[in-house]
Amino acid sequence: MLKLVLGDLTKEAANVEAIVNAANPTLLGGGGVDGAIHRAAGPELKAECQKLHGCAVGEAKLTKAYALPCNYVIHTVGPRFQGGHKREAELLAACYTNTLILAQQTGIKRLAFPSIATGVYRFPVELAAKIAVTTVKNYLAQEPTAFEMIEWVLFDEDTYRAYEKALK
Repeated sequence: MLKLVLGDLTKEAANVEAIVNAANPTLLGGGGVDGAIHRAAGPELKAECQKLHGCAVGEAKLTKAYALPCNYVIHTVGPRFQGGHKREAELLAACYTNTLILAQQTGIKRLAFPSIATGVYRFPVELAAKIAVTTVKNYLAQEPTAFEMIEWVLFDEDTYRAYEKALK
């Protein structure tokens, strides 16, 4: 049920019903995975995101996937890491929980995450991986039939190894 993939989230989207965008608060695209998702989805994604009026840190919002080979994109805004004393761990866990709740409410059974907040938001990868895996496992313990498959599609070897370690 839980799986790791080394690769490009936009290309792995064909294997799932929804991908998760590690978005910025405007939801209008940016760098990293956010920019890649917006480029792959096409301009319709930005147009729909403009109607959502942004997203708070830790929250999640749903859009269509447009030119991506999945049905939906769930946008969530991770916290900027500021030393770990400003509720960053709690807010990152909320990203995963709120995404899973929204996916379940939408009927999504197969979902792919990136490593949220570990790029320009500088969340330490090993800590982020532990929070991500623990939060998802805890959710699945409460909702064991909610999902068929949840995967993390990770862009580089170091991030992959951190998630692999967290899953063990």
